[in-house]
Amino acid sequence: MTAAGIMSDIDDDAQESVFSDRSSSIQRDRIIIVANQLPIRAQRKLDCNSTNGKGWIFSWDENSLLLQLKDGLGHEETEVIYVGCLKEEIHPSEQDEVSQILLETFKCVPTFLSSDLFTRYYHGFCKQQLWPLFHYMLPLSPDLGGRFDRSLWQAYVSVNKIFADRIMEVINPEDDFVWVHDYHLMVLPTFLRKRFNRVKLGFFLHSPFPSSEIYKTLPIREDLLRALLNSDLIGFHTFDYARHFLSCCSRMLGLTYESKRGYIGLEYYGRTVSIKILPVGIHMGQFESVLSLPDTERKVAELIDQFCNKGRIMLLGVDDMDIFKGISLKLLALEQLLLQHQEWQGKVVLVQIANPARGRGKDVKEVQDETYATAKRINESFGKTGYEPVILIDKPLKFFERVAYYVVAECCLVTAVRDGMNLIPYEYIISRQGNEKLDKILGPGPKKSMLVLSEFIGCSPSLSGAIRVNPWNIDAVADAMDCALEMAGPEKQLRHEKHYRYVSTHDVGYWARSFLQDLERTCRDHVRQRCCGIGFGLSFRVVALDPNFRKLSMEYILSAYKRTSIRAILLDYDGTLMPQASIDKSPTLKSIEIMNSLCRDKNNVVFVVSARSRENLAEWFSPCEKLGIAAEHGYFLRLKRDEEWETCVPVVDCSWKQIVEPVMKLYTETTDGSTIENRETSMVWCYEDADPDFGSCQAKELLDHLESVLANEPVIVKSGQNIVEVKPQGVSKGLVAKRLLSNMQQKGFTPDFVLCIGDDRSDEDMFEEITTSMEGPSIASNAEVFACTVGRKPSKAKYYLDDTAEIVRLMQGLACVSDQTLTL
Repeated sequence: MTAAGIMSDIDDDAQESVFSDRSSSIQRDRIIIVANQLPIRAQRKLDCNSTNGKGWIFSWDENSLLLQLKDGLGHEETEVIYVGCLKEEIHPSEQDEVSQILLETFKCVPTFLSSDLFTRYYHGFCKQQLWPLFHYMLPLSPDLGGRFDRSLWQAYVSVNKIFADRIMEVINPEDDFVWVHDYHLMVLPTFLRKRFNRVKLGFFLHSPFPSSEIYKTLPIREDLLRALLNSDLIGFHTFDYARHFLSCCSRMLGLTYESKRGYIGLEYYGRTVSIKILPVGIHMGQFESVLSLPDTERKVAELIDQFCNKGRIMLLGVDDMDIFKGISLKLLALEQLLLQHQEWQGKVVLVQIANPARGRGKDVKEVQDETYATAKRINESFGKTGYEPVILIDKPLKFFERVAYYVVAECCLVTAVRDGMNLIPYEYIISRQGNEKLDKILGPGPKKSMLVLSEFIGCSPSLSGAIRVNPWNIDAVADAMDCALEMAGPEKQLRHEKHYRYVSTHDVGYWARSFLQDLERTCRDHVRQRCCGIGFGLSFRVVALDPNFRKLSMEYILSAYKRTSIRAILLDYDGTLMPQASIDKSPTLKSIEIMNSLCRDKNNVVFVVSARSRENLAEWFSPCEKLGIAAEHGYFLRLKRDEEWETCVPVVDCSWKQIVEPVMKLYTETTDGSTIENRETSMVWCYEDADPDFGSCQAKELLDHLESVLANEPVIVKSGQNIVEVKPQGVSKGLVAKRLLSNMQQKGFTPDFVLCIGDDRSDEDMFEEITTSMEGPSIASNAEVFACTVGRKPSKAKYYLDDTAEIVRLMQGLACVSDQTLTL
């Protein structure tokens, strides 16, 4: 086994359309957890100079969230397999044996990367491009985050492909659940979905997800979104992160989402991609165990002697030394506190534990220099013999030592300017709860804790008793510190109890079980779906279809057209004969020629059924003498050009427009880009050119508003694709289909060929009517019936064509058959 090298963007070995076999089970027997790093510590044996795998010592990394996740599940019958990288580089000659040892002993599947590839993938694309952008840092200059580098992106894609290959070696796609973690592996879902259309796949993002204004600056923005949407369930720590993701999907992919019974879902090519919002928790058992260690008790006693017994009050900060943790802002706030509240001078001590940064580069060095300089200045200004207001600990601490600092600290300060979750506050709360042995060391009294938290970290919404601050506002953070120090004991106790109840019940096990339960629920329908893979590269996606839903075969329909003698053809206009994106909505000369060829065939009855006004349709199709037109969803009907317009329902009173028009005008004035179309029997508010999020929000409000004011009017209010429409009750395209088929039967021309094509919700009424009519006398018993929608999506139609271009080609084929028949 050799270390993998670089590859091109993505392999294109998938076929245009690949059907996968049905799954036979939805029981959760095994979970494959995939992350950048395995929860394994690797250490070379000092006394071993051999190059075989036995030269390594492997052990579990007890601090790894992935291992804590497994403990939290608590199901002995659930097997967990890990896939990820080791922290140490393994020589290619050792990789096979190391793989075998890790799989047999730890059920871990290591992913081996060359040092060059890992550097470009992790320190390059992940840490220089994704990580800063997801933390709201734009590369406005080379010094502010990395400019997009396609070679680093290719390395990122290559590594994700290698991870997929390793998963393929152990996965049972019919039974296993796959749970992918964090931004290092955002395109992995595409590779897995490409191999197995029905893979049961969850993804959890542990970092923030930026607003659409930030995210859309990423050159490969659509690729990442589409890759994530190849998951079944996508998890976020907070609603803000999920909202930003949904907004990006709306603005960049045109997708909409809705909430059903508490679950948020995105409809994506017939699949429902669920969104999960739940912050991760800590491992309660681990903390309780560490709190009980004699080493912890000794360290707590030592810290009490160092601080409490000398009249000092400890404030605590625990952060990585990186640009987003706001350490220097915290120090400036302490300086302000000591200036404004001189009573705290000589008493308050900020212990700042600075963990090594996970990335590397110029920015890390700048943060270190600023932190050391600020701490030095504060100590020189306010320090005295035996007292330093800032104690900076930048060496690695053992876990029990960090816990001891939590136990003794009067207040914990987390002032990150942007952070994904940050479990430091949770760890502090559990540590302050302590145990009986620590209570003896600390002395009698109720449990208390205080938190000063940045508004910009993921755990902030879940800790409502914390003092929330804007870390950029130095004065406000200083005031929050003073408030935490001055707060009455009973209030501190109540806040601590509230936080402890939440943290102790929402631990890592609760988080993991909840996520997997939702993943199982989301994947429950896989067995009933027919899945079809389409697209190449990172544009690959899976379309979930009804088992009876299939693409309309050109050869088959032409054959049926030739052998039948009485034909009914119903065609929608916008989105069917005419692309939705076209600015000029009038039909092309080619479309007019096709319509005329079909209408000249005496065996055909051809209708265009549209929501548009009869004036527009009559003008556009004036060259088509024998073409039938149904306007305004079928309210107006005309069998031929020279015949009078009829109505499908009794003439309606449109006095309700006096109520609707001012309401729609109000929303048009307040929604830039929206327009009103006033038709004879209906009114439409269109927001196609408005901001997608605001337009959608306004449309929901308008729908509710109109339903309220029109409750006693004989109309219905409907929402459609970028529209809200008010029209008379009883009017639908299904009524047109019913009337046409009935008229043909009454004249003795029962059709043996029916073709109906449409693209949106209003056309579903036609599909439903035609399907129902197949069981009645209005369609011949041996008739060839084709209800066809545009695009692969859930529909009452049995067939689909991909786009308007395919529909025009189909209609041209039928027209050619008719022309050939006329010339014979």
